[in-house]
Amino acid sequence: MLVREDLNVPMADGRVTDDTRLRATMATVTELADRGAIVLVLAHFGRPKGQPNSEMSLALVTKSYEAVLGRPVRYIDWEGAADAVATLQSGDIAVLENTRFFGGEEKNDPAVIDRFAALGDLYVNDAFSAAHRAHASTEGLAHRLPAFAGRAMQVELDALEKALGNPEHPVAAVVGGAKVSSKLDVLRHLVTKVDHLIIGGGMANTFLAARGVAVGKSLCEHDLTDTAEAILDAADKAGCTVHLPYDVVVAKEFRANPPVRIVNVHEVAADEMILDVGPSAVEALGDVLKNCRTLVWNGPMGAFETPPFDTATVALAKTAAALTQDGSLVSVAGGGDTVAALNQAGVADRFTFVSTAGGAFLEWMEGKDLPGVAALMR
Repeated sequence: MLVREDLNVPMADGRVTDDTRLRATMATVTELADRGAIVLVLAHFGRPKGQPNSEMSLALVTKSYEAVLGRPVRYIDWEGAADAVATLQSGDIAVLENTRFFGGEEKNDPAVIDRFAALGDLYVNDAFSAAHRAHASTEGLAHRLPAFAGRAMQVELDALEKALGNPEHPVAAVVGGAKVSSKLDVLRHLVTKVDHLIIGGGMANTFLAARGVAVGKSLCEHDLTDTAEAILDAADKAGCTVHLPYDVVVAKEFRANPPVRIVNVHEVAADEMILDVGPSAVEALGDVLKNCRTLVWNGPMGAFETPPFDTATVALAKTAAALTQDGSLVSVAGGGDTVAALNQAGVADRFTFVSTAGGAFLEWMEGKDLPGVAALMR
């Protein structure tokens, strides 16, 4: 049985530094093995550009994967793969070499699909994080073999359905990050789906500028103020309330723990930059969440990597987590920076669901069909 997983883990000095993605595969892989399947794990690792690269071999991950699963895992190179697979017994688990060592993997090449398909009789896609790519191992195989969603994929899709597919209203969305340009499609889609759109991070500055606010030296895409205004107009027409900060934390330089001021957005000096949402706005946003039933979150409220500009993100995340624990809020979050911010706030395990997917989560927030998911729905 071919099982597409996400083993694309960070490494340093030959060691896995974060095994979150490995642990996410456990439910599917161990259940199948316990039921007697021969489990052949397909995965990519890095960007080898269609060529074998020893630094991106999944052989480097196999020992860590064994430790996570608590059972033997065999590594199988593509050379002689069919013969090696033939020696496996019921309940065995093996990791096949990096799928991206084939140039045709990312091109969804029928010849590569055939090569993969020849090794198994069933296909399970458990890698939501790669589902936005129409690759041979993520989409093509679903058309060649009987195809199913794995447990991690199932949990992810169920959570996303609760967040935006068929949510309980009122629905709030928190969208932060540095640039509006990276999330234009997300914002355009969300204003048609949610009741409250909370905009933070550097992108909030562009919206403030669109409203005529002087944002000093703040990160701001002034060339997109007309676009921001159009999004605000679309929100008004859709009945979506957009929340922008009205007090902010400013500094004259961007570094850890500089002198700061908390000011009204109309009082930002020409030599200052906005680096976080202010406490009054955070308190008001917390009240918004208290009146909502569903929350979807992507992106931090400020420059959270640099203290003290993580304050707003941490405070709002803790409010969301408390409401979730009280049972009054369904909270779904995703994206790399978001996961890091929620971990920093110490609340990631108190949200309803936190997705480790990056691009796939964003494309889902944009309302796009994900090829790897669509292929399973046929």
